[in-house]
Amino acid sequence: MDPETKTAYHAGNNNKDWVGVPTDMVDVARSFLALCLMIAMSAWAAPQPNIVLVLLDNTGWGDFGPYGGGSLRGAPSPSINRLAEQGLVLTNFNTEPQCTPSRSALMTGRFAIRSGTHQVPVGVPYYGLVPWEETLAERLKTVGYQTAIFGKWHLGKTKGRLPTDQGFDVWYGIPDSSGDAVRWSDWPQQYSIAKDLKDSLPEREYPWVWQAKVGETAERVKPFDLEEKREIDGELTRLASDYIIQQSKVSQPFFAYIPLTAMHFPTLPSEAFAGKSGHGIYADMLVQTDHYIGLIDQAIRDSGQNENTIFIVAADNGPEDPENGDGQYTGWTGPWRGTYFTALEGGLRAPFLIRWPGVTVPGRRSNGIVHLVDIFTTLVEAAGAEAPKDRVIDGLSMREFFAGVATQSPREGFPVFVGADLYAVKWRDWKAHFIEQDSKYSPKRAYSTVAKVVNLVQDPREERQAVEPVNAWIQYPGMGVMLDYHKSQTLQANVPLGAPDNYVPEPLGLSKDSKSSQ
Repeated sequence: MDPETKTAYHAGNNNKDWVGVPTDMVDVARSFLALCLMIAMSAWAAPQPNIVLVLLDNTGWGDFGPYGGGSLRGAPSPSINRLAEQGLVLTNFNTEPQCTPSRSALMTGRFAIRSGTHQVPVGVPYYGLVPWEETLAERLKTVGYQTAIFGKWHLGKTKGRLPTDQGFDVWYGIPDSSGDAVRWSDWPQQYSIAKDLKDSLPEREYPWVWQAKVGETAERVKPFDLEEKREIDGELTRLASDYIIQQSKVSQPFFAYIPLTAMHFPTLPSEAFAGKSGHGIYADMLVQTDHYIGLIDQAIRDSGQNENTIFIVAADNGPEDPENGDGQYTGWTGPWRGTYFTALEGGLRAPFLIRWPGVTVPGRRSNGIVHLVDIFTTLVEAAGAEAPKDRVIDGLSMREFFAGVATQSPREGFPVFVGADLYAVKWRDWKAHFIEQDSKYSPKRAYSTVAKVVNLVQDPREERQAVEPVNAWIQYPGMGVMLDYHKSQTLQANVPLGAPDNYVPEPLGLSKDSKSSQ
């Protein structure tokens, strides 16, 4: 046989696929297969991404430059503008209507109504997540992540419900609302309630800045008063930046969660930023916050981990009521109407920017629907972890959508609960309102017979009832969102509001309610 045309045969394997194939072609094929294997092994062995997540508080959709604000608001946002140029901007990112529910949804991947965190209970000893719930930090710990939180927790302040009880290695910040800072000091005369609180509450109820390490007892550091409210975000930024630099020197991936107190009332910029914008104290806080985000971004770059770090800047819900302080203290919702504590778009839509090297396309914008619960699922997947399988998880993976591989978001809609009440269902460009409020101070308008259906593209301020033929048609796919939620409740009952630490739901399957109804 001519040596140039001799063929290869793998004895023992009896691999007849190679019979009759010239050896030079076999060598090429083997090389190609080896290269593919190396690429696959390289992708499998790629380092887990670090995650830095900045969560702002009560921030208007339109406050920053990528959303039409920034300089237009008298508050240039160069750091956030740069992040938008480097990553993805979502214009239809949705939250829960209040602080605790939103943070619960982010941490668990579950609508807050499921976790008994749809509001802060009054008159019971517990609030926040029961220990049975599993947080994003806990899931990341299962695959080797170091975890830290610098800022506002607002998911429980009793033993067993602090951040270091629920997956975080270290914590520095406040357990409750940043609005509690008024308790220590006499607010201006129109807020004389602050003095009444100070005079009537026992000192143990005053707010403090806390610090803790996992396995150790949390300690009070200093009073969280109005002056501390001014400066705490700068302190949180410094601590988070130091943590990012420090963690870059160890082999483990890390998750740095940075829930700042801006823009929550009381609106008090740092002394270094007071008057900085020239357009009032809220604009000062926007300039301040953009600067802090820039410092965190710089720390990521200085750590040498920029190409392996997911950087997210988002907010927990829309702004506070614009009537509070004649609009001096609240954010801008852009074209949307409403504030937090409502089911209107101004309360639900919030800023969301993500830079995910190798995944997100620089400069891309999308109006696809994303909900806070989806961030849990997406980040768990990105880390190579798994979501819990013993409970209902509402979050959907957005990795392909964030990458632009899927042009449409996998999420079509979601139910909107304000407290325990179903206020609305959002589906694609539509929303069906069952209860409507202009602000948390406004009277409720209940639509008991036929929901008020609005088209969010044609009527972004949600003022006009859609024509009846459309109203009749939209109820079927739109109500499918609600039906899916009700079906999921037959699998596992919701955690009750104010449930004690030892509360554990029935295993995923048929709930007691569904059994009794059969």
